[in-house]
Amino acid sequence: MQFITFLGFTLLVALISYIKSRKTDENTSDGYFLGGRSLTGVVIAGSLLLTNLSTEQIVGLNGSAFKEGILVMAWETLAAIAMVITAVFLLPRYLKGGITTVPQFLELRYDKVTKTITSALFLSGYVIVLLPIVLYSGALALSSMFNIPELLGVSKTTALWITVWGIGIVGSIYAIFGGLKAVAVSDTINAVGLLIGGLLIPFFGLLAIGNGSLGEGITTLMQSNPEKFKSLGGSDSSIPLGTIFTGMMLVQLFYWGTNQAIIQRALGAKNLKEGQKGLLLASFIKILGPLIVVLPGIIAYHMFGDTITNADEAYPMLVTKVLPTALVGFFAAVLFGAILSSFNSALNSSVTLFGIDIYKSHFNRDASEKKVVKVGKIFGVFLALLSMFIAPLIANAPNGLFGYLQEVNGCYSIPILTIIVVGYLTKYVPAIAAKVAIISGVVLYSISQFILKPFVVGPDNYPHFLHVMAILFVLNVLIMLVIGKLYPRKEAFKLQYTKQVDITTYKHLNVVGIIICLIVLGIYIYFA
Repeated sequence: MQFITFLGFTLLVALISYIKSRKTDENTSDGYFLGGRSLTGVVIAGSLLLTNLSTEQIVGLNGSAFKEGILVMAWETLAAIAMVITAVFLLPRYLKGGITTVPQFLELRYDKVTKTITSALFLSGYVIVLLPIVLYSGALALSSMFNIPELLGVSKTTALWITVWGIGIVGSIYAIFGGLKAVAVSDTINAVGLLIGGLLIPFFGLLAIGNGSLGEGITTLMQSNPEKFKSLGGSDSSIPLGTIFTGMMLVQLFYWGTNQAIIQRALGAKNLKEGQKGLLLASFIKILGPLIVVLPGIIAYHMFGDTITNADEAYPMLVTKVLPTALVGFFAAVLFGAILSSFNSALNSSVTLFGIDIYKSHFNRDASEKKVVKVGKIFGVFLALLSMFIAPLIANAPNGLFGYLQEVNGCYSIPILTIIVVGYLTKYVPAIAAKVAIISGVVLYSISQFILKPFVVGPDNYPHFLHVMAILFVLNVLIMLVIGKLYPRKEAFKLQYTKQVDITTYKHLNVVGIIICLIVLGIYIYFA
């Protein structure tokens, strides 16, 4: 029965996505990569949220909350502020320039080589880190939920390979053959399901704690575990207070404002108003994110305590314990949707980056749009296969997968953010400055985190990786400004309006943005 419910909901999402996206002309770059620049605010918001929310986050953050409490909500609530900044400052410039990829802006601002280096960094991050980890964590969750090893009579390792390839093949069909429109539509439907399913877990968990009373459950949880409801982390926590004002906001701004897999949804907006409304709506819902990715971890701590030795097992155990059997199939389906979303979104963005920024720019400048899309799809198949082979090999990944993922991503996130910020805020900094900064950022961060920290200084005495990100960000900005002072561009950079879409600003943008920031501030003050 559980499997039938799972299969039924999954097929329903696929059918609706096909119907909604079949009229989109996918032989053009805009049609395939940006959904024909036709996405509305609600679709953008749903796709943004589900692209972001996947098993490595649901399982990983709840595992962190199991250990540390609500202070880990910083990864969720502060994202709302980053989305507001993106809506106000970055998206208007992206849509004005009519770009399909973030590196395209870097070509306009600097040169083609800078664009290629950035695209290569994005692609390496996706294929080595993001795609395999999403596949691995998703396969692990589904394999446990349906008990695949016992169901098929195979070992855990074999079950992991089977589940990884199952997710990978379905995700590839969406991303490679459906384009962004199919991805975004399926994301929107699954986002609704995930919100409902995700909220059911803490709901039933609190009912169990309160003996059938939701209010009693909340009271008991907070009174019994007051140490878990402190929003500000100490120096020994995974998110010390100081990091909120340094690397944390930089990571958030990179992720929501410059990461191709995320911002591509807003780039597909039918106009600036819809793009801004989508970002603002997503930021409102993001504030509620801790109910899904933090609160269950605290409930699990109250229920299971020290009986759980691996914190990442807290969420799956809680689901098994409190969710009625009849709803397990539905929840598995929306969780499957979340896994697919993160996988196919990163894959679709990889196809976009390769087709537009590498193939057309360096291998076949005269290629037709149909040819670019075709080559992009072939590359997508290769990338999907590669990530499916790598994913099962992450079985020995360290605990705290979410934090590990954030730390490794720093290799390319901060260098890319650096050159984009300087590119927007200055007019005379030359291309050579961007090349120096991006190479310097990658090399220095890699040396810091993977040589100095483990082998020279020692992890216990080394600065938090978010502080390191902030230090290197400031250092590389200064390097770029100095080069810009010594060797400025001959002409000031001016972004041309391509008139791809209307760029009239959403009239309530500032008011709604301020309200969102005040809500986030209020949450921190209340739990401080």
